[in-house]
Amino acid sequence: MKFRTEVNIEESDRKIEIEDKIFSIGSCFASEMSELFHQGQLQTVNNPFGTLFNPFSINNSIKRLHDSEFYQEDELIAFNDEYISLDHHSSFDTRFIHKTLDKINKKIVEGNQFLQDSNWVIITYGTSFIYEFEPKKKLVANCHKIPQKFFEKRLLTHHELTDSIYDTILNLKDICKDDLQILFTVSPVRHTKDGMIENQLSKSKLITAIHEVISEIENCHYLPVYEILMDDLRDYRFYKEDMIHPNSQAVQYIFEKFGDAYFSAETKDFTKENFKINKALEHRSDDEKDPKYLEFRDKLNQRIDAQQKKTKHKIF
Repeated sequence: MKFRTEVNIEESDRKIEIEDKIFSIGSCFASEMSELFHQGQLQTVNNPFGTLFNPFSINNSIKRLHDSEFYQEDELIAFNDEYISLDHHSSFDTRFIHKTLDKINKKIVEGNQFLQDSNWVIITYGTSFIYEFEPKKKLVANCHKIPQKFFEKRLLTHHELTDSIYDTILNLKDICKDDLQILFTVSPVRHTKDGMIENQLSKSKLITAIHEVISEIENCHYLPVYEILMDDLRDYRFYKEDMIHPNSQAVQYIFEKFGDAYFSAETKDFTKENFKINKALEHRSDDEKDPKYLEFRDKLNQRIDAQQKKTKHKIF
């Protein structure tokens, strides 16, 4: 007898190999997945613009990375004694205009260079809602806690959504490797501040637009991350205390399902051992010269050396 409806990720013919490069962009769920890639010692870059949620803003960031187009002083605004970019997450905000620009433009260089060698791109959309900054008549990625009276909120139209997704694919296919695989997901994090009905409408529009666009383009795939949390893990024990964000157990479950479908056998073994090594590296001793601790560290270094021989890129 079954007591849950399990959602599986269709096995991919193309597999992620140990030397492959994985670029991820989008909502905070994209960051959580990228962190697991990083812990598994795979080559990954995540969100050079910081956390982004809607397809329009994600497309804008991909365009800037594709063109390696630096930001200029007139593209920033001053608020709360800081210089900010409305295209970026608040983590880029600083009190000095040139420092903000330096942080932003360094990430553009890093993202552009990594994309040119990327084999995989994972895009996680969070919402169909967008805000327009009225003083500049500009659609923004982040409101930076600027008073709401300066913004107009609306849903992106179906045409705007499909155009953004299509344009993103074209720019990625142009800058990345010829055999690039693009994986689309919808974040399982519910935007409850929009309202529960509005959130469902927003997610539905994203899913519809993604499927419409990728049905016509090769090497583009949809990962049912949203469906796994909503239908497979239909229980609040898989959420954090806010009852909105998936907890570490849920993220790990989704990551394992993804790995089963997309990792080669070598990559599965490689990442599994690296997760164990990461856990072991957390162990500390009050006596760093304890013979038993020194023996433990020596064996751990041997395991790291054995893993390093399996790959060309530097690990740990």
